[in-house]
Amino acid sequence: MRRFLIIALSLLAVLAVLLVVNAVIVGNETKAASAEGASRVLDLPGGDLHVTDRGPRDAPTILLVHCYTCSIDYWQRLAPLLVRDHRVIAVDLLGHGSSEMADDGYSMEHQADTIAEALDALDAKPVLAVGQSLGGPVSTALAQRHPDKVRGLVIMDSSSQTKYVDLPLTAKLARMPVIGPALKQVAPDSTIHKELSKAFHEGFEFPDSFVDDVKAMTYTSFAESYEGGRDFTEADRLDDRIASTRLPVTVIFGADDRIVNPESADDYRDIPGAKVVVLPGIGHTPQMEAPARSAALVLAQDRESPARP
Repeated sequence: MRRFLIIALSLLAVLAVLLVVNAVIVGNETKAASAEGASRVLDLPGGDLHVTDRGPRDAPTILLVHCYTCSIDYWQRLAPLLVRDHRVIAVDLLGHGSSEMADDGYSMEHQADTIAEALDALDAKPVLAVGQSLGGPVSTALAQRHPDKVRGLVIMDSSSQTKYVDLPLTAKLARMPVIGPALKQVAPDSTIHKELSKAFHEGFEFPDSFVDDVKAMTYTSFAESYEGGRDFTEADRLDDRIASTRLPVTVIFGADDRIVNPESADDYRDIPGAKVVVLPGIGHTPQMEAPARSAALVLAQDRESPARP
């Protein structure tokens, strides 16, 4: 019995060492930015940002900022509905998609400042910033910190307060020290797909590449991007931050959102002049689930958001 106990304790000790070593290796992982096709990488002081830039250069500009664990690809159904008469710039947030994944730089303020650098590099006019989920706080930070670059906001399924957010259990475990890096190494695609499905209305079929977006993230970018969004909203509610910009805003929520409680939409109704739309039968990702309806709302806000003199 004593011998069995010694062997068991030895195995546990080895496992603990392996977990710690894995946590150090995975926790220190970084990735360089990359581009293919019509996209490009901008070498910026804040980090290397992967962007797409389509449509007439002299047309009104729309900026698309995606959700947590997502990428530019989440705009694949919406962007084509906007580019005919608009310049449409989409970015991969730092730590996401094909942008740089460094060991820091995941606060909403840093993300916003890097996007501002990108807009300068692209010589872009003031933008209508469209942010979904995590993209909402980033777009709001951009408007607060760089008011000359933003002429209006469209916020999609972004929580006004952290109490409305309900991420899947595996997503919570995956951010934990030691446990998170281990899960990153062993989580099967089927588990990621199941958890990711909660970002859409039940039964919605999304591309397999969305699973790849999650897998491609480093542990640091996965954990710190979430913390950055939470810290931003906990410091000051998102609806209050938006109100402080005095910008015209449309807020869109899916009535069947399983990530952010749709009751959060009510907080935005107190913003003077805000248009709040709750879409029946739609989940957390309106631009994928209802692209035509989303495009109509974005274009309506675009018409009501002229460039400041």
